[in-house]
Amino acid sequence: MSPQCRRLLRWLEVHRTIDPMTSWNDLGIYRLASRISELRKLGYPITRAMVKRRNRWGEVTRVAEYRLGER
Repeated sequence: MSPQCRRLLRWLEVHRTIDPMTSWNDLGIYRLASRISELRKLGYPITRAMVKRRNRWGEVTRVAEYRLGER
C-alpha cells in the first residue's frame, strides 16, 4: 500500500468522510479518486456521494464526498 493510501485510510478511520479539497489541503493527495480506487481494490468499502459545497467565491458547487463503511 502506498504512503498516500495509508494516510488516506488513517484519515477515513478517524473522520469517516473526505472530499477532494480536504484531501489536497490536509493530506497532500491531489488525485483522491485514484487513491480511493486503490483502496477499493484492496477490499475497503468506500462509497461516494455528490454533495453541495460553497467554493471560495460563495458559489454552490457539487463535489464528491467519500465515506468509509464497515469492513
